Amino acid sequence: MSYQQYGISPQLVERIKLKMKNRALKERVKQQIEGVTKADLQNKAKVRQLVKSTSTILNERLTAAQEEQLTAFVLAQKIDPSNTFHLIKLWGMFR
Repeated sequence: MSYQQYGISPQLVERIKLKMKNRALKERVKQQIEGVTKADLQNKAKVRQLVKSTSTILNERLTAAQEEQLTAFVLAQKIDPSNTFHLIKLWGMFR
């Protein structure tokens, strides 16, 4: 999987996927990323802030290295939240 190339552990991904099945947590994360633009997802500071706040919502304690790995991964994906193909590609990575 491509996230492993960034040093992100499969165990972390599995824990987060499990937590995202909780409807309340999923809604809180959705509210947090509502209105995020492509420019926001290419801004390192903004992405780092989103990673930190999402990890807080999910009660995941991330090390500085893990935060950096997740930030680098998001930036490298060049995600456009208004492009359905990009969203399907991301969904496929983590299902």
